[in-house]
Formats: sequence, structure tokens, C-alpha cells
Amino acid sequence: MSARRRALSLPAFLIMASVFTASSAYARQDRLVRDIEYGRVNDVSLRMDASIPEGVRSAPAVIIVHGGAWVMGDRRIDVEPLFKPLADAGFAWFSISYRFATDVTQFGGAINDVQQAVRFVKSHAAEYHVDPDRIALLGESAGGQLAAMAALRADASESVKAVVALYAPSDLVTLLKTSNYVPSRIRNSVQGTPWETLILAGLAQFSPIENVRRDMPPFLFIHGTADPLVPFQQSREMCERMKKAGASCEVYPVEGGGHGIRWWESSPRLSAAYKSKMVEWLHQELGTPKQMVS
Repeated sequence: MSARRRALSLPAFLIMASVFTASSAYARQDRLVRDIEYGRVNDVSLRMDASIPEGVRSAPAVIIVHGGAWVMGDRRIDVEPLFKPLADAGFAWFSISYRFATDVTQFGGAINDVQQAVRFVKSHAAEYHVDPDRIALLGESAGGQLAAMAALRADASESVKAVVALYAPSDLVTLLKTSNYVPSRIRNSVQGTPWETLILAGLAQFSPIENVRRDMPPFLFIHGTADPLVPFQQSREMCERMKKAGASCEVYPVEGGGHGIRWWESSPRLSAAYKSKMVEWLHQELGTPKQMVS
């Protein structure tokens, strides 16, 4: 090809490349919707943010539950590192807020909020371009316990296809006795009181490891091996209990990782590896978007 013909073909090539790039970007474009009210409990408005894939008819969806020791946390800040890998992989995601446990009597109420979020996403599946039969729960830290319990207690309207639990406390009784993860006011309200046995029995009811059943959805446990707050052993023992019951699970160790994806973000190696595993496993369990919107 002559130099003149090469020069003439270059603009055409650039135009074609720009059109291809634009169309690819459009196919992957997501619509971010903030402050969706997914439920209301008395005077408390339950809110979520959503990333909705555009250009697909039926995407798999992930409902994200942030951590914070059941008494704090933020649906935008705490789990922000999860948003891009999920969106880039073609998942719709919904990051939720929930009611905090301001005292022991309110502990566990947020499980109902997580289940309400699942019902909401299912009932609005067409609006948000998601498949109601391909929904996963993803929780980190205390949010992992809430996600696990929501899945374990679900009826047909609240059922999910899979659960990802990141450094989630699975045995609350052991955690209460051995870990500084539990807020001091909760620990002090239990120890040495006449109600200690009763409260520990109640915590067992909220412990995923005590609620394992054969027909529960598959779980992926992602946990730092050097976690000082929720020991790595909790995820390993939870998965062992599941396998004995005939359920499916996998433990992905983040070697040398402490407690929290924010901590892991300081190491590009740790961050990239767990995100890759998370996306691969979710695709395995949920599949990929089914078809483009015409």
C-alpha cells in the first residue's frame, strides 16, 4: 500500500475504531440510581443505591450488605471497592442501608431488612433489567452475617441463588467470648448478668453456623488469614459444617490479609486476586446477562 493510500485509510480506521469503542462503552454503560426506598419500618426509611446495566434485558444481580459491627457503616463508602468489578463483569448491584442495633434487643432486626431488599429487587426486576431468579447476596463483616442469615431464613419470595460472605462472623457465641470485634457495650451487657445464658442462646439463633441446612444456597467465603477481629477459622468451620450437611461452599483465603476490603486495597495483589475470584465464582453460580435490549 502506498504512503498516500495509507494516509487516506487512517482517518477511516480512526472513525471505525471510535464507533466500535462507543458502541462497546454503550453496551457496558450502567445507570446509577441513588436513594431508592426499598422498604419502611415504622418511621425508618430503608434505602439503597443501584447500578443498573443498560443494553441488557436480564442481568444477574448482587445485593451488597456493608459491615460495621451491626451498629455503624455506610453503603457507599465501606463497600465501594466492590462496585466497579461487579459492574465491569456485567452484574447489576444494589448496595443497601439497614437498621442498626442500638441495643441488644434490636440485634437481628436487620436480617428482615436484607430480606425486604431481596423482595424489592425481585418485584422490580423488569424495571432494573435483572433476572429475579439470579440474585446473590454479598455481605462483608457484620453484613456477611446478615446476608447469610437472610438467605438461611428465606422463604420463596426472599430466596437467593448464592451468597458471598467476606470475613463474616459465623459463630457469634464464640466471637462474643473471644473477640474484640463485638462492641464493648454489647459484651458488657452480657457478661456476669442473670441473662447471660439466655442471651447466648439468642446469639446462637443468629449464628449462621447453627442454622446450616442441606438446601441452603452455595456460599463463597472470602477471608483474610491474618484477620485479628473475625478469625479465619470462622469461615473454615462454617464451610465444614455446610459440607457435612450436604450443602455447597468454598473458602478463598486472602493470604496475610487483615480485616476489611479497605485494608486489602492497600495491596494491589490482594485486591486484584480476591475480586477476580469473586467475579469468577458469581459468574459460575449466576451466569451472565442473557440478551441485549432491542
